Amino acid sequence: MKLTILGGGGFRVPLVYGALLGDHAEGRVSRVTLYDTDADRLTAVARVLAEQADGIDDAPAVLATGDLDEALRGADFVFSAIRVGGLEGRAADERVALDEGVLGQETVGAGGIAYGLRTVPVVTDLARRIARLAPEAWVINFTNPAGLVTEAMARHLGDRVIGICDSPVGLGRRIARVLGADPDRAWVDYVGLNHLGWVRGLWVGGRDELPRLLADPALLGSFEEGRLFGPDWLKSLGAIPNEYLHYYYFNREAVRAYQEVEQTRGAFLRDQQEGFYTRMKDPDAPPLATWNRTRAEREATYMAENRDVAGAGEREESDLGSGGYEQVALALMRAVARNERTSLILNVRNRGTLSVLDEEAVIEVPCLVDANGAHPVAVDPLPYHAVGLVTAVKAVERAVLEAAESGSRAAAVRAFALHPLVDSVSVARRLVEGYTRVHPGLAHLDRP
Repeated sequence: MKLTILGGGGFRVPLVYGALLGDHAEGRVSRVTLYDTDADRLTAVARVLAEQADGIDDAPAVLATGDLDEALRGADFVFSAIRVGGLEGRAADERVALDEGVLGQETVGAGGIAYGLRTVPVVTDLARRIARLAPEAWVINFTNPAGLVTEAMARHLGDRVIGICDSPVGLGRRIARVLGADPDRAWVDYVGLNHLGWVRGLWVGGRDELPRLLADPALLGSFEEGRLFGPDWLKSLGAIPNEYLHYYYFNREAVRAYQEVEQTRGAFLRDQQEGFYTRMKDPDAPPLATWNRTRAEREATYMAENRDVAGAGEREESDLGSGGYEQVALALMRAVARNERTSLILNVRNRGTLSVLDEEAVIEVPCLVDANGAHPVAVDPLPYHAVGLVTAVKAVERAVLEAAESGSRAAAVRAFALHPLVDSVSVARRLVEGYTRVHPGLAHLDRP
């Protein structure tokens, strides 16, 4: 079975390959094709993978290529993890937004909109090419903003594109561990959009254990989200929010913290990864050890500003490993390729699951997965506070899709202005001006 990784020179690719190395069942992935436009990054990652595979007889063969058509032909699965504009683009997204006093995070608020505007045209072209060259392939999307990008690709690939994210997985596992439950045996009632969702229940043996957690301030304060949001706020909500909702619930504090740091997250990662890829040009540099050291630093500093705002302290040791998205990707591939039925929290088309959204809207919910793909599980209606955020952000995503596809500047302004974290149409207009100046790829936003 052939897996193609788009963005094959990306820093987290060894996580995916490492997960594949642990799969020895019949019908496993036997060939991995790495595609990237940056030859140096491809070479660096291929070196890490070669050391990972050392001594493993049935390790999947690895081919690195800069030829997209070659990479796609014959693929059974396509894993999309591209970053349009690179980390330099992310750093620019953050700075333009912060200069206007609004959040510039990669997937949330103004930064996420800017990232989506320049990413959607690229992934749309990719989806069309996949449909032509590998029409039977299943596409697993991890490219951010994951929900928006999955919806853009679904317009051309239908239900054969499925979005994944590691945030709900990590959240569900942390809650289960706090409650003394086996995370692999718990059913997580999670619902929302990508990076905008809530755990509303955690079922173990037919019993919802979440009320026990919400009633115990000590337990609530014992894990990352409890420290991030505070036990009182979680009890008031009656749910555990995805960590990215901290940008909404504590927006002023988060913006101020990001404005005060010496270096934004995107700039930090840009410099860190430039250092990694530069070191990897040295043939004597130990590939896997160099990669592991870089990854450990990356994980330890994740959402550091938000934790500082909340006084949440350092990340726990159990959260410093891989985020889990590679295990989600592997479980998804197994379920589809071998009909190993499982349940996973995924980004899929709504299909009536949430009544407040239309059929084609991509949402993030538990799904049952089998050889026919991912099927969203019916969920209870959203409470009004969640309806407001979900529908507002989905309206923003639709405006981003319109602007990216038509080149309409008015639609781009509307996308920024409608976002709950952008508080002024005037600011929205200045954001469009700022992003078109720093991103040449957005020069097409000139139509009325």
